[in-house]
Amino acid sequence: MNVVMVLSFQVAGKRDPEQEREAQQWIEAVTGERFPPGYSFEDGLRDGILLCKLMNRLQPGIISKVNLSGGDYKMMDNISQFQKACVKYGVPDVDLFQTVDLWDKKNIANVTTTIFAVGRTAYRHPEWRGPWLGPRPSEENKREWSDEQLRAGETVIGLQAGTNRGANQSGQNFGATRKILLGK
Repeated sequence: MNVVMVLSFQVAGKRDPEQEREAQQWIEAVTGERFPPGYSFEDGLRDGILLCKLMNRLQPGIISKVNLSGGDYKMMDNISQFQKACVKYGVPDVDLFQTVDLWDKKNIANVTTTIFAVGRTAYRHPEWRGPWLGPRPSEENKREWSDEQLRAGETVIGLQAGTNRGANQSGQNFGATRKILLGK
């Protein structure tokens, strides 16, 4: 077995078919279009057309021109436009996959992660009323503390790791004991 085969098995091992199925169902629900029959998850997304349509449904006009035909460069341009639209939409750039992850099928798990990040970001857009993907992100819960409350917190001893009451070294045994022989 050659190195390429081993690496592809390792990458494929990180994939979660249930998450891919959930992401595919969400994309189909949002866009109103089904993945082409007989296509796998990555093959249905590879040309970037569905991804662009997804972003245009979430925020109309965010991608001005979707390439529906043309060579590989046109299709790769769709993926690039999707990534730029994600950033405009508010998806953190650390959640974005690289174009080769999808185009060369190098890391489909990253593609799924990006789709879930888009789904999480949709929660932050009140104009979007459509289906959701993934859990709702937490929101800031800022609190104001008085000086008295802050001082009271300084007197509390944190016991997250337990207590040190009665701590001593009895019962500790590290390896064999040392024998001292006198007179030899």
